Amino acid sequence: MSLNHVRPWRNIYRRKSRQIHVGPVPVGGDAPIAVQTMTNTPTTDVAATIAQVQAAAEAGADIVRVSVPDEASSKALHEITRESPVPIVADIHFHYRRAIEAAEAGAACLRINPGNIGSQARVREVIDAARDHGCSIRIGVNAGSLEKHLLEKYGEPCPDAMVESGLDHIRILQDHDFHEFKISVKASDVFMSATAYQQLAEATDAPIHLGITEAGGLTSGTIKSAIGLGQLLWMGIGDTLRVSLSADPVEEVKVGFEILKSLGLRHRGVNIISCPSCARQGFDVIRTVEELEKRLAHIHTPMSLSIIGCVVNGPGEALMTDVGFTGGGAGSGMVYLAGKQDHKQGNEGMIDHIVDLVEKRAAEIDSASEA
Repeated sequence: MSLNHVRPWRNIYRRKSRQIHVGPVPVGGDAPIAVQTMTNTPTTDVAATIAQVQAAAEAGADIVRVSVPDEASSKALHEITRESPVPIVADIHFHYRRAIEAAEAGAACLRINPGNIGSQARVREVIDAARDHGCSIRIGVNAGSLEKHLLEKYGEPCPDAMVESGLDHIRILQDHDFHEFKISVKASDVFMSATAYQQLAEATDAPIHLGITEAGGLTSGTIKSAIGLGQLLWMGIGDTLRVSLSADPVEEVKVGFEILKSLGLRHRGVNIISCPSCARQGFDVIRTVEELEKRLAHIHTPMSLSIIGCVVNGPGEALMTDVGFTGGGAGSGMVYLAGKQDHKQGNEGMIDHIVDLVEKRAAEIDSASEA
């Protein structure tokens, strides 16, 4: 028995958005919510950037964004897009030539606000380049960089100003008969972001990219993102997401998947259900879970594992997981397979044994899905 099946009271009814593509990755419609991150290496350091993209892809990233601030970076993008295992989004600010160069270099998507790149002639050049090279566009509204006329109109960054900015940019693309776009309205304030996204979701059928921008470090940023993105996802809003952390991009991907997994919206890898531990624990739960997270990181198959220190909640949790271990007495515990008691296992050698059981179970699931 697994937690991966959906019960009626756990259903999330996603907002109906139209579907676009970022390279081969479908975004919107009934496509899975895509997890995105961004490199933080100098784009001109091609080897380091490719290594970071590959690490993010191995962690599960569907899409990776790369900053293109200058001509040298757009030249480097040629090799990066050629070597990348996932679609690359080129992050462009203001300079229309960088957008055209990125499209020519193989970017799958341009992150650019069309209203900020100059004359109508320049806007048309960028849109034509995106269309000619099969690029989609992400309109990226940020509370920290709203247009001057909107700040004068509203007095300060606010949800209404962010949504108006986004709709203005949408209108520019639609006036040029370009519809392969998604949109985000990010702020570092959770309330502002959530309100703006809710208003945006009612105003357009475009796919929505979620994010709490400049969320902070690994711990604080994870919490802010989980609160802000979690409530929106629960409401059915969101087609792609990025968890913006002052941390390794791989950590952004991990947190993104954990948010989606907790809501039953994506299933990738082993979902470990573990207790916080207390004086009743029959083994060192914290050390065990830390070791298991490392040793099971290579498994992409969706499955569940319960690691509970004692028999108070252990048997009940194990009933709902693919593999379970519940601490007991005399230096051993009970192993559960598919929710049923199977055999006892000593604490010594327990981690190796659990890893072996999980790997075997993952192989069985993979084999059944291929049959």
